[in-house]
Amino acid sequence: MTPESTGRADLTRRQWTMTLLASLGGGLEYYDFIVYGIFAQYIAAAFFPASDPVAALTLSLAVFAVGYLARPLGGMVLSHFGDRYGRKTVFVVTVFVMSACTLGMGLIPPYAAWGVWATLLLVTLRFVQGLCIGGELPGAITFVVETARHRPGFACGIVFALVNSGVLLASLVNLALQSWLPPAAMAEYGWRLAFVFGGVLGLVSVWLRRALEETPEFLRLQHAAARSPVGEVLRHHRRAVLAGIGIVALTAGFNGILFAHMPAYLAGVLRYDRQSIALAMNVALVAMSLSLLGASWFADRVPPRRLLLASSVVLLAGAVPAYAVLARGDANLSLVLPLLTVAVAGANGSFAYLLATLFPTRVRFSGVALSLNLGFTLLSGLGPLAANLLIGATGWPGAPGLIIAAVALVSLVTALRLSGRTAEDAVAVQARP
Repeated sequence: MTPESTGRADLTRRQWTMTLLASLGGGLEYYDFIVYGIFAQYIAAAFFPASDPVAALTLSLAVFAVGYLARPLGGMVLSHFGDRYGRKTVFVVTVFVMSACTLGMGLIPPYAAWGVWATLLLVTLRFVQGLCIGGELPGAITFVVETARHRPGFACGIVFALVNSGVLLASLVNLALQSWLPPAAMAEYGWRLAFVFGGVLGLVSVWLRRALEETPEFLRLQHAAARSPVGEVLRHHRRAVLAGIGIVALTAGFNGILFAHMPAYLAGVLRYDRQSIALAMNVALVAMSLSLLGASWFADRVPPRRLLLASSVVLLAGAVPAYAVLARGDANLSLVLPLLTVAVAGANGSFAYLLATLFPTRVRFSGVALSLNLGFTLLSGLGPLAANLLIGATGWPGAPGLIIAAVALVSLVTALRLSGRTAEDAVAVQARP
């Protein structure tokens, strides 16, 4: 069903503005969150001293997982307020707290100066970050679907394209620092500059989000807001939550491995040149954003589950061979990584829209938050750690490809079962109170 056939029009200037503001804030917050994974090796050396570098990296990735483990709790708390009192306030609070945490992580003295207290403070700040992002991304999805109802699929694509821009910015900062600073300086203070920079950018986004307006759908149903949105989701929408986890499985598993594990994996395990890695990651992120936008444009014109199905089939068949190529140690990273990100475009460009259509307006924030956060916690948060452990257990450097193939299978099965929840009935779902 196309927008034209349903009487949909193009987005108004106000809808574009609100969509971009919501998306830009998400991009800046994702910079804060993802930059940890990019500099995981330096953080391991600063806060987890160990004679075995693999063990130190594993501990550092475990702290990365802590941030994801906090997401479901943060999502439940923040989505309660978002469904009961409004989406806008949650946006402003989360970006402020998360930016302060990022700034703090860049300023914590190392283990050599503060001992275990430095490590505990790092874990605490990471946990608080996870609480905040647990409400941030579900809020952005809910906000744009309810604001840009004429192009909800494309609006969700804009959110994640700009989220990727936050990741791209982190990768560009990494490339610049690796180019300008010698290895000793990077290990001592270079990685900290990236955290301080991200904290300052996040504070700028607090000011930008002051211009956000509440969504028309929430204002229309504010008098009938659920008293306990999360409880209502758990009582009446459990099957939708399970379907939502399946919908996000491929995106969560793939993006967690790409953003948090791939740079350290290519450098530390496969011994690729760091500058080549940084350049290839930038090319891959640009390819991901452009292909994601293209897929999300189609999500308003064809059943979006078909896009999810296409990416699932391609990566189920291609993930392991792609990692086998990488494991040879001589692959063209600027070719292989972008091809992988283009392969996942169908899932990245459709999952948010599909997820939002599973829940009615009164509990949409809570339903999206619960599904998204459980999926990302299990697959994106634990994926990098699992990939590292799987390499150690099997002795095969291409083992992470098995994880991507597994999550592709989960999303494939989910897409095949979504015949009753396609773009054709999205309007009816959004109209329910």
